[in-house]
Amino acid sequence: MEAYFKIGKLVSTFGLKGELILKHSLGKKTSLKGLKALFIEEKKESFIPWFLESTKIKNEEELYIKLEGLNVKEDAKKLVQKEVWLPETDLKKFSAKSAPINLLGYAIIEEDQVLGQILEVIEQPHQLLCRIEIRKKEALIPLHEETIIKIDHKKQQVIVDLPQGLLEIYQ
Repeated sequence: MEAYFKIGKLVSTFGLKGELILKHSLGKKTSLKGLKALFIEEKKESFIPWFLESTKIKNEEELYIKLEGLNVKEDAKKLVQKEVWLPETDLKKFSAKSAPINLLGYAIIEEDQVLGQILEVIEQPHQLLCRIEIRKKEALIPLHEETIIKIDHKKQQVIVDLPQGLLEIYQ
């Protein structure tokens, strides 16, 4: 089964014909031209494909989208605040090479030990937080210039030096 990665969220409706505004973290202006469908998590871990009728760039991180089957504002409202996902192949095609979202799926490594795979990237003003799982517990790993030693795109690894004691709660 192909991996799915969260690219953003439907933040509001637009107009009266069922259009929505997608706030994405793809790292560049994109109209998603050529994308046939995106996946909306209507229920937890249930990815329903929605086919795109049209898209239009709003700004660097927002896009107007029209989905097939949504023709009135009231129907579109049901999808507001839902997360939007893409399969890995589409994510790589539409995201900027330098976008933090491209770290999804990378392994976080400290002192030659794999801590976990990056499941989500949360962008904050001065750092990135990467959500991983350590012993079935959710952990947020801060990434900024003081913690990153190296990012190896070929091996899909982020080598870090984390503050002492940060991981002790997951032991």
